[in-house]
Amino acid sequence: MLSISGWLSTVIGRKRFYMMCVAIFATASLFCGLAWSLESLVFFRIVQGLGGGGMATSEQAILADSFPPAKRGQAFAIYGVAVVVAPVIGPTLGGWITDTYSWHWVFLINVPMGLISLFLVGTLVSEPSGAEEERARLLRGGLRVDYVGFLLVAIGLGSLEFVLDEGQKNDWFGSNMIVGFALTSAFCLLALIPWELSRDDPIVDIRLLGRRQFGACWLVMLGTGAVLISTTQMLPQILQTEFNYTAMLAGLALSPGGIATLILMPVAGRLVGIIQPKYLIAVGGTIVAFAMWHLTGLNGDITYGYAALSRIFLALGLPFLFLPVTTASYDGIPPDKTNQASALINVARNIGGSMGVALAQTIFAQRQQFHQSRLVEHVSAPDVGYQQTIDAVTRFFVGQGSSQPDAASQAIAWVGEALQRQVNLLSYIDVFWSLAIIGALMVPLALIMKPIDLGGGPRGH
Repeated sequence: MLSISGWLSTVIGRKRFYMMCVAIFATASLFCGLAWSLESLVFFRIVQGLGGGGMATSEQAILADSFPPAKRGQAFAIYGVAVVVAPVIGPTLGGWITDTYSWHWVFLINVPMGLISLFLVGTLVSEPSGAEEERARLLRGGLRVDYVGFLLVAIGLGSLEFVLDEGQKNDWFGSNMIVGFALTSAFCLLALIPWELSRDDPIVDIRLLGRRQFGACWLVMLGTGAVLISTTQMLPQILQTEFNYTAMLAGLALSPGGIATLILMPVAGRLVGIIQPKYLIAVGGTIVAFAMWHLTGLNGDITYGYAALSRIFLALGLPFLFLPVTTASYDGIPPDKTNQASALINVARNIGGSMGVALAQTIFAQRQQFHQSRLVEHVSAPDVGYQQTIDAVTRFFVGQGSSQPDAASQAIAWVGEALQRQVNLLSYIDVFWSLAIIGALMVPLALIMKPIDLGGGPRGH
């Protein structure tokens, strides 16, 4: 839905399309709350995704057309506050609702929110100037649905998502199934380029990616999604597997970062109106790179404060990426292409997240093998350090009341566990080095962007 929502907004009308998405989402939420089996719940969740997929792109396009560049940053900042606050309070609120009432109300609460949204949008939002003319032009010439483009996008992105999600579990290209999906994805996405370039009304406007400004913004958003989503997965994973944190404590370690982003969103929104976005993006990329470098100091004695601080450090850079990228990406885009631009930027964030998670897990697994092979070279009887460690640990367990044979076995097991922990920590450090490189690459991408007219007027209302 993300990739084709721009085309649907143009054909149906942005306001109508957005209200349809809200209505579908709210109705599906109602049926999720009333679901009578797991299968029915999964089905209605799919329907919910069909509605939710088109909402974010329409919202951003409406904001881009309704505010001049000088005010656009502040508008996206207020919008971003909602995006940031939701993941911070959502799990806590959902848990409270589930514990106090039942899980059904987690879905049912969306229904009145949907009705309020429909009323407000129907009352306050209007189509941007030129949108109706563009829609009339498309319909006047006879609506030609790009079925081939739609299938190429759906199969290409769907296969890519499968490869990224399942590749590590199935030994990547050692699996015939992964190879098949990878070839399918590559064929469809490569075929999509010449096909869409030859269409008068493409379902995905590939030409936008050829613009220096938009293409650079798209790549920065791809990298931002990769770093954000992969660290959101890896940090709790480290805390739970290596330091025995509960799921709740591991999740709470991320919360201060959300609060930091929430505080900085309005600041970044105001700066976007007075400082060129390219420089703010360069600052954001630098902060992200240093935040990932900070995590390479990971060791077996880190505290809860270290984990929370690392997330705060990353969170300081996010407002200077999301808001300036969103603002700069619409610069020079004609009003009739705003929907397509918004869809592609959201696709970049989602694909970037999937790629980031796949990259992090692959690097982690491969570096585990490397560090395991290097460290075990020193775990052998002739190694003096190994023998001294075994003797010291054996004496410790004997002092705890174990017999000599049992203490010797416990010492060997303890060394094995310590070695595995070192292997894991070194592998996580390699992952964060890779993410630091991604953050650093955002800086030159930002600097090749063009300055934008901060004093221009809005493109529509």
